[in-house]
Amino acid sequence: MTTSPEPGGPVALPTARVLTVAGSDSGGGAGIQADLKTMLAHGVHGMSVLTAVTAQNSLGVQDWWPLSREAVTAQFRSVVDDIGVDAVKTGMLGTAELIETVAGLLDTLPEGVPVVVDPVCASKHGDPLLTEDALAALRDVLLPRATVVTPNLGEAALLSGLGTGTAPAALAAALVAAGPDWVLVKGGHSEGPPTDVLLSAADGSQPVSFTAERADNTHTHGTGCTLASAIASRLALGHDMVAAVAAAKEYVTGGVRTGFPLGEGIGPVDHLWQLRPHLGR
Repeated sequence: MTTSPEPGGPVALPTARVLTVAGSDSGGGAGIQADLKTMLAHGVHGMSVLTAVTAQNSLGVQDWWPLSREAVTAQFRSVVDDIGVDAVKTGMLGTAELIETVAGLLDTLPEGVPVVVDPVCASKHGDPLLTEDALAALRDVLLPRATVVTPNLGEAALLSGLGTGTAPAALAAALVAAGPDWVLVKGGHSEGPPTDVLLSAADGSQPVSFTAERADNTHTHGTGCTLASAIASRLALGHDMVAAVAAAKEYVTGGVRTGFPLGEGIGPVDHLWQLRPHLGR
């Protein structure tokens, strides 16, 4: 529970406040749109800072345009200074300039606000969503500000400089050295049951693994955004990191299992799968 100043004294808010700083997906399956759906499904109040606009559908990303640092800063200050925030999730930032801008804004947050960094480098279809000069900024400027960073295997290999065949635990150890408190390397792109590996900077010798059954479903658009937003929501609600990741993993697994076709390509995960029985659908 959070509190908000009101005439007569602070009152308990009915939910936590979670801010996503990310790009828009015009197709509605990933990005800001997936983040806000995930937050709603977790019972938290979702807020947004838009960093980029994409022309995107089930077939891929046709183009994208970053917003100015002034626009990103104004959105962030407008939300945080008035409403406040209990957790932040970052997604597509696109350019080195915006990564540096967002990192500076994160430094102004109250102490203890968790930051979940989804280091978006490319879309589900492999379309690049990060300029070539931005990778170093992502690794050197943003990762040290993260409570947890959530790369997939390809992103972890890029950020660590290690080969794509490197074991997830070794990738996580390399990224912990970059400064985040925790690293979650997602194993969905590997063979066999998808296994994610969580490693703490405070106890790097004991990684925690989360394994789920692989769903026979190709409609998985938005999984990375959804997982990071679910973790941020759980942290905002007061869960510890291991519990937050476990709950988020369960939520994403259900969403992938019930992901549905949309358009002519890869459809989205189902962000409302837990609510369908109550909706009669």
